[in-house]
Amino acid sequence: MGGASAEREISLLSGAGVVAALDSLGYGTITLDLDRDFVDRLRSAKPEAVFNALHGGAGEDGTVQAILDWIEIGYQGSGPRASAVAMDKWMAKAVMRAADLPTPPAVVFDAARAPSAPPKRPGVPCVVKPLADGSAVGVTIVRDEAQWPAAIGAARTVADRILVEAYVRGREFTVGVLGDDPLPIVEIAPSDEFYSYHAKYTAGASRHTVPAELDAPIAARMQDYALRLHAALGCRDYSRVDLMMDATDESLYLLECNTLPGLTRLSLFPEAAAAAGIPYDELVDRLTRRALDRQGVNAR
Repeated sequence: MGGASAEREISLLSGAGVVAALDSLGYGTITLDLDRDFVDRLRSAKPEAVFNALHGGAGEDGTVQAILDWIEIGYQGSGPRASAVAMDKWMAKAVMRAADLPTPPAVVFDAARAPSAPPKRPGVPCVVKPLADGSAVGVTIVRDEAQWPAAIGAARTVADRILVEAYVRGREFTVGVLGDDPLPIVEIAPSDEFYSYHAKYTAGASRHTVPAELDAPIAARMQDYALRLHAALGCRDYSRVDLMMDATDESLYLLECNTLPGLTRLSLFPEAAAAAGIPYDELVDRLTRRALDRQGVNAR
C-alpha cells in the first residue's frame, strides 16, 4: 500500500480497509509501503501471499506485478502485461478498437511538446488526461480554447504524456467484473462537473445508484462490454470498466479499465459487490484466496 503515485492517499485508505478485513477474517497481516526497500523487506517477511492495494504508478502499471512474479510470491489481480496495457489509456484504446468496443476518439502527445491550442481532432469540448494515472488526478474538461493552457498545466504536473479525448456529454457508469461475472452496474452522479478526485473521495460529493436504472438490453450491453474488455486485456480476478452513455442518442463509450479498483469504504467496486450480495470482508477474502491459490497455499 502507499507508494509514490498521485493516488498514494487512496491506496493507504484501501490498504487500511483490506487489513481490517483480513484481521477480522483471522489472517495474519503485515503492511509494506512501496519504497526502495520494498523487495528486501518483502523477502525478509516471507509472506504466504501478497494483497496488492496499490493504485496508480508502479503498483498498477505492471512493475510490482513483475517483481512479485520474479520473486515467486502470489498476489491477487492482473499480471504484468494486462496491468501495463490497461494503465496506458492509449494502449487500452487500441485494445478496445481491436475488440470492436466503442471508445471516444483521442490523440496523445508528450506534455513537453503540447500544442498551443486544442487539436482539431477531437476538437472542443474535450477531456485532457494524464496518460497513465487514475482517480481523475490532473483531468480537465476543456469547453473552450481559453481553458487549454491550464488543462495542459494540470496534466503535466502528474504525467509526461497526455491524452486528449472527445468529451461525451451524458450519464456516467461503471461496471465491475469479479472472477468471470459482471457485478451490478453503478451510475455515478457527481456534484462536480465530472467524477473528479473530490467527487470520488469526499463523502456526499457524488450520488451512486446501484443497480443503475437502465433498460435491460442497455444494461446487458454494458456488462457484455465490460466482460469483453476484461478478457481482451487479459485481466484476471477483478477489474472495473468506466463508460459513458451519450445524452443525445444513448450510444455507449468505454473510457478505461481499472485493474486494481479502489477498496475504500467509499469506492465503487465494493459498493457494486455489496449490491450483488458480497459484503466487503467476503470480497477481500475471495481476492485473498486467489493470491493464496497461486502460491499453492490452502486458505485458513
